[in-house]
Amino acid sequence: MITELFSGAISSLLAFSFSIGYLGTFIWMVIESSFIPWPSELLLLPQGALVAQGELSFSLVLLAAIFGSLVGALINYFLALYLGRPLVSLLVSKYGKMFLITEEKLKKSDKYFEKHGEITTFIGRLIPAVRQLISIPAGFSKMKLSKFCLFTALGAGIWSFILILVGYFFGSGISQELKLIITSVVLGFSLVVLIIYLIKKKRK
Repeated sequence: MITELFSGAISSLLAFSFSIGYLGTFIWMVIESSFIPWPSELLLLPQGALVAQGELSFSLVLLAAIFGSLVGALINYFLALYLGRPLVSLLVSKYGKMFLITEEKLKKSDKYFEKHGEITTFIGRLIPAVRQLISIPAGFSKMKLSKFCLFTALGAGIWSFILILVGYFFGSGISQELKLIITSVVLGFSLVVLIIYLIKKKRK
């Protein structure tokens, strides 16, 4: 029963991921990279499986994801650049709960940017808790647009490539043993990142 429900859910997810096409991928990633929390994993993983089945193109999915992420990040960047810190903070205090954004999260991303510098627009794209908001402090600081776009595209490209590749492996005809190894590596890496984050947080 549970297996049938799981298989049905996977089939529905694959069908949806195929039906929205490359334009849908672009729009999805625009939303994911703006101030709205939207899981890119939910789309790129099944699209990676569809790539393995020959239904989609790896390069086109990746390009759509990168450009969508860049546009979403630019929305935050220009909002912060032209509205300024006081007005953005006011908007977050009034409407942030609608998008699961708090002043604390905004201040946290701000401090993260101040501490690590402009490179955070690259590194931050790989950190789920930071990814959506790291563009805002970049706008506050009036980071050079060309550098912002480069760092954002690189970070988004690596993140999207990993997700599509993992989905590709699971969608291809590889053995269960190899799938288990890949799953273990991904989970192990995630666990290491989480531990490092918790240790740094505790030290602070």
